[in-house]
Amino acid sequence: MALDSDTPLNSLGFAKPASETRVVVAMSGGVDSSVVAAQLAEEGYDVVGVTLQLYDHGAALAKKGACCAGLDIHDARRVAEEMGFPHYVLDYENIFKDAVIDEFADSYLAGATPVPCIRCNERVKFKDLLETARDLEADCMATGHYIQRKMGAHGPELHCATDAARDQSYFLFSTTPEQLAFLRFPLGHLASKAETRALAARYGLAVADKPDSQDICFVPNGDYASVIEKLRPGAAEPGEIVHADGRVLGQHNGVIHYTIGQRRGLGIGGLAEPLYVVKLDVDGRRVVVGPKEMLATRIVPVNQINWLGDGGFADMAERHVSVKLRSTRPPREAILRPLSPTEAEVELLTPEEGVSPGQACVFYETGGTRILGGGWIWQGRSPA
Repeated sequence: MALDSDTPLNSLGFAKPASETRVVVAMSGGVDSSVVAAQLAEEGYDVVGVTLQLYDHGAALAKKGACCAGLDIHDARRVAEEMGFPHYVLDYENIFKDAVIDEFADSYLAGATPVPCIRCNERVKFKDLLETARDLEADCMATGHYIQRKMGAHGPELHCATDAARDQSYFLFSTTPEQLAFLRFPLGHLASKAETRALAARYGLAVADKPDSQDICFVPNGDYASVIEKLRPGAAEPGEIVHADGRVLGQHNGVIHYTIGQRRGLGIGGLAEPLYVVKLDVDGRRVVVGPKEMLATRIVPVNQINWLGDGGFADMAERHVSVKLRSTRPPREAILRPLSPTEAEVELLTPEEGVSPGQACVFYETGGTRILGGGWIWQGRSPA
């Protein structure tokens, strides 16, 4: 079918009818991606649903609330049947283990606090699955993430979701410009999760009231240490709990049981002052504790930067931005100083507590909604 320049763009941004636009929907089995698939199917798009089996299927069946488990695969397939579009389950267990789980274990053993959901988006969903979507001759791939893709003067831009409480920009900062050109996020403009569930009910989806997944999919109940012990048997070696002034205060059963900023569960009660984990000395098998003021960080070194702003990153002068150092914390005012195409120094205008290697540092436009990119905090904290 020949299209002239006056053909209006459809809701996914293509100058052709919805029926001639193929879209692969990444379906986790939850309400968000199910609504995306159902909505696009109702609008007449050529929808293909794809669900990834990411880890052991048998073990997954016993765990509720995690994406891509056995029940979730069943739920995704059921939505596809109800809405009348094809659905495929792809076995990505080996890819997921190599690209996400192994690095998670190694990073944790090295004293970092990794964020595997970012790596999963970066290395699995927006890499291998996106290539699969291209192989299926899709025009684009849609997901249920709460984030917005907007067209700017220099191409597509990534913006925060309308609903700040659901915004997932922290987990998607490593999306490249090439990936962003192919991706669509139909839920990013919704004002609340209640709207998503109302749409699910309108489409008659059985998952309309399905609870949100809370944990990392392969970490039941947030118990990181037990997962690491299974992945790396014998890796949790005992050692000393040491005050920053050098005093030995107690013993521990493995550095993996501690995180920067932790106060409770240290096993060193009876001291006059409250103490926090301020450093993890993996090589020395020591957990270093100190007063709260030792957690304050002003200078944050960042590497593996993915830049989504305009122009080249390394050529940019320092600029004022807002940054997020944890997904659950509000953005902080900062100065971003590029050091190379992939490295930068971030100076926080107000010191932040509990900054940890392995976490992401995400850059935002000051006073706006645009995500400018981000990178990984990669070494010990500098003093405030």
